[in-house]
Amino acid sequence: MADINIPVSALNLAPVRQGGSKKDAIDATVDLAQSLEKMGYARYWIAEHHNTSTLVSSATSILMKHVLEYTDEIKVGSGGIMLPNHSPLVVAEQFGTMATIYPDRLDLGLGRAPGTDMLTASALRRSKTDQSVYSFPDDVQQLLTYFGPEEEQGYVKADLGINTNIPIYILGSSTDSAVLAAKLGLPYVFAAHFAPAHMEEAISIYRSRFQPSDYLAEPYMMVCANVIAAETDEEARREQTTMQQFFLNVVRGNREPLNPPVDDMNEIWSSREKEASSSMSRMTFLGSKESIREQLTQFQEKYNVDELMAVSYIYDPEKQKRSYQILKDIVSE
Repeated sequence: MADINIPVSALNLAPVRQGGSKKDAIDATVDLAQSLEKMGYARYWIAEHHNTSTLVSSATSILMKHVLEYTDEIKVGSGGIMLPNHSPLVVAEQFGTMATIYPDRLDLGLGRAPGTDMLTASALRRSKTDQSVYSFPDDVQQLLTYFGPEEEQGYVKADLGINTNIPIYILGSSTDSAVLAAKLGLPYVFAAHFAPAHMEEAISIYRSRFQPSDYLAEPYMMVCANVIAAETDEEARREQTTMQQFFLNVVRGNREPLNPPVDDMNEIWSSREKEASSSMSRMTFLGSKESIREQLTQFQEKYNVDELMAVSYIYDPEKQKRSYQILKDIVSE
């Protein structure tokens, strides 16, 4: 029997909604965290995206600090910090400082993509000849050291990071990240919410190659997926059109805010755009409580993941919270 009684967590890209301001988007990020904490969600992660006017998640650690300040116990993390954009020492100092203020409440999810276009990526880089995309494994190792015991530190250290043991998660959408997470013995989070193509292969590689470490005795596999839950399948399908417009914006390279649902997506997208958008978002749990329970059961029969991280692009904040509540109810039954 598939185990659907697993921890659930949430990822937020912190989108600006149509008719709302950037400040509204930041306030909504905190409001959702407070609601998820009451529901009993395990963790709440915030993404990193740059030069994207419709997402306010460019300064991830500052948003995390803001959320930590207005919540009490939910774990708050990065989904993720894109290491090519940051010096590991700076990350260790920022996260070490937050961990000193808010002990045992931080997660550090790490990715190797820049989280933006190449022109913006080069503006973010540490130097013009920067090879940080290739130094990702070494950068991760450096962070593990910075958060480790005093006796393992070198001359350069992140004083506030020492002995904090902030949990590090490897994020990815390809098999390369699975290989690295397995080799380092770290938890692995697959980004199936926008790049599901290699999910099955990545899960298999991670589990088969996993090497126990000081951080983890056995594999811990998380999958990030889209979740649109509502009272009925019909209502969920309508709410889904907000997500479909979101992915259509990605396909078109548009910078539109999160739009309200529409009656008919076929009036908006071409068949080619529909195909491209749908292939990105096909890892979606959609429908009523009964429908999602069935979908999650089938998913767990096949993949048996340890934790599900949900992204919900829903325009109405109250309906978004309701979607998260339905998911939590399913896994808590």
